[in-house]
Amino acid sequence: MSTHIEFQESVAVVSIHRPEQYNALNTTILGEIAEHLDTIDANDALACAIITGTGDHFAAGADVRELQGKNSISALYDPRMNHWRAIRAFRKPLISAVEGYCLGGGCELAMLGDIIVAGKDALFGQPEIKLGIIPGAGGTQRLTAAIGKARSMKMILTGETLDAREAYESGLISELAERGKALDRSLAIAATIAARPRAAVRLAKEAVLQAAEHTVVSGLAQERRSFELLMSTGDKEEGIAAFLAKRKPDFTGG
Repeated sequence: MSTHIEFQESVAVVSIHRPEQYNALNTTILGEIAEHLDTIDANDALACAIITGTGDHFAAGADVRELQGKNSISALYDPRMNHWRAIRAFRKPLISAVEGYCLGGGCELAMLGDIIVAGKDALFGQPEIKLGIIPGAGGTQRLTAAIGKARSMKMILTGETLDAREAYESGLISELAERGKALDRSLAIAATIAARPRAAVRLAKEAVLQAAEHTVVSGLAQERRSFELLMSTGDKEEGIAAFLAKRKPDFTGG
């Protein structure tokens, strides 16, 4: 498996294990994460979950090779969307422990965490525009909700990144940790949450998400429709081909 799960008392840690690809997310990995979280949700002995990446990075984005050759119709039936929905439906507190690259789909995954703890070397971004597409798993909505229209618009339209300090100051992440210590700090926070009354924690999470995502939910459908349409553009194929060939893309507007 490309992920694994460990248990520390009442806390579960789900780790993405694909370090040679900077933990890039493919369909299999997303399915495994969704399955792990479903198992954790059903286990009354577990109070909280953490998601992290092995090695030096959280997740550098989606596996671009999976997008190559896709069109609007195949994107419409992409099984990854069911995995994303399952991850979002996790009912217990979820902490994202981030080191290194947290880009594209990796950033979208981290933002599904209720709390984000990042090492000082972390780098956040939604660089999909460089491939001729846009974020398709909540990035346009959740990033805007977290840091506001001005900063998110600049990040998404340029593909520029935020370092960990900028991400903290903008409100994207909950806490900064020393490099390499994001997981340790996340475990400490998880232990604190695990000691709180379970019913109150669950209802508190639901209430905060209602406040934070009230307008996000309606925007997710628009984001996904736009993502699917862009799957059939020539610029998307050129962007991905250039990325894989490590060359500058030649976008034509088609």
